[in-house]
Amino acid sequence: MADELICIGAIAGAFGVQGEVRLKSFCADPEAIADYAPLSDKSGTRSFSVALTKVLNGAFAARLGGITTREQAEALKGTQLFAPRTRLPALPDDEFYHSDLVGLDAVDTGGALLGKVATVQNHGAGDILEIRNPKASLLVPFTRACVPTVDLAARRVVVDPPDESE
Repeated sequence: MADELICIGAIAGAFGVQGEVRLKSFCADPEAIADYAPLSDKSGTRSFSVALTKVLNGAFAARLGGITTREQAEALKGTQLFAPRTRLPALPDDEFYHSDLVGLDAVDTGGALLGKVATVQNHGAGDILEIRNPKASLLVPFTRACVPTVDLAARRVVVDPPDESE
């Protein structure tokens, strides 16, 4: 787990004509993404230095090492950027990297298996756990009220979904 790669950003496309990219940061402090460089792609085969050049709406303009043309920058659109867990800060007890949650068993408050955490999504209003089982998917707000227990050692989360009438 110590050498595990954690996704901390993604390239949203080219910015300008001189090889800059539009970089989305998934870090708690968005500007800190450059502090964890060099960043790699998911396979770990490509590595990039990162220099933030401008703050954009919801992203940054950035220069990546080795990327000098708009075409090179545009070819990276959709590329997720990763840093080794060892380079990232330790988290408080009640905070988690999304990659720590994916794959955990999800059980209800009575201990019945609901499925596994498939993804952690965030569309701007907070994190949402997608819990999948062979029959269905369940979306649950990742709040203390709806997910009162995260037990990484036991590889499970306890889910108390809100009533449908709420």
